[in-house]
Amino acid sequence: MSGLLIETKKKIGSFKNTRKITKAMELVAASKMKFFQKKAVHSRIFAHDLLNILSRNLNGDSVNGLMEQRSEGKTIFILFTSDKGLCGALNNRLIKGIFQSNEWLNTPKEDRLLMTIGKKSLSYALFNKIPVEKSFVSLKENMTPIDAIDVIGELIKRWEKGDVKQVMMMSPHYKNAFTYYPILKTFLPFSVENLKQHIGTDSDLKPLKKEENDYMLYEPSEAAVLEHLTRELVNTLFIQAFFELKASEYSSRMIAMKNATDSTNKIIENLTIDLNKARQQVITTELADLINSSEAIKDT
Repeated sequence: MSGLLIETKKKIGSFKNTRKITKAMELVAASKMKFFQKKAVHSRIFAHDLLNILSRNLNGDSVNGLMEQRSEGKTIFILFTSDKGLCGALNNRLIKGIFQSNEWLNTPKEDRLLMTIGKKSLSYALFNKIPVEKSFVSLKENMTPIDAIDVIGELIKRWEKGDVKQVMMMSPHYKNAFTYYPILKTFLPFSVENLKQHIGTDSDLKPLKKEENDYMLYEPSEAAVLEHLTRELVNTLFIQAFFELKASEYSSRMIAMKNATDSTNKIIENLTIDLNKARQQVITTELADLINSSEAIKDT
């Protein structure tokens, strides 16, 4: 019986150490989630402000290369996932969201090009023998516009070749600490309507206004300003999607670690009850032995 007590005590100590780790990971994930939540919201506001400039000051009939509507060509699918695990069902939801979507299933196999962001999406594609056109892993979490140029540059170069008609992006939309959902959005060709899918319909964003722009002077030209604004918006939308991925990742990891901590607490509670029962049984057995021994001495 003493061996059972020692083994139970070791188990309780082991689970207490596990609880310390999961609790620490939960606190770290919560802190990072708040950081990336602010980044995601601010990037939405920035994209909205750029769109407001575009809507108010530029001619609605203006079109550049990134806005060109094409009827033929390949479709690039961008899949965002995390580089690490322990973040619940986030990666599974994103992976299922793209590979079970009508857009993916209805696109001929020879016209599908997959670009992965994160190790989990790359691992899934390689394991399931899905061809990957380009992959990016271990991107800097605190991404800057300069850091995003490597990825955006690859997309724009492929788009400017003229053999791609559409670029679709699968990324999570972060709503709050407990809610996020995957969305398959049109990334290119760029349009105001497609942009609204990215920034959502948050109540803190002011409605867009269209104003006459006859009085505006553009330097060097309206076409050059439109080109620059469009590229800036495309770059911002990618960074926003990345920050929303990170906010959702750490939100999911925080919840997963909280669930792990709660489960560990229950296990420790059950083991403590078993320990007390075993200890009580040992005490009862020892008392019974003492009483029996005392009775035996009296009889002699």
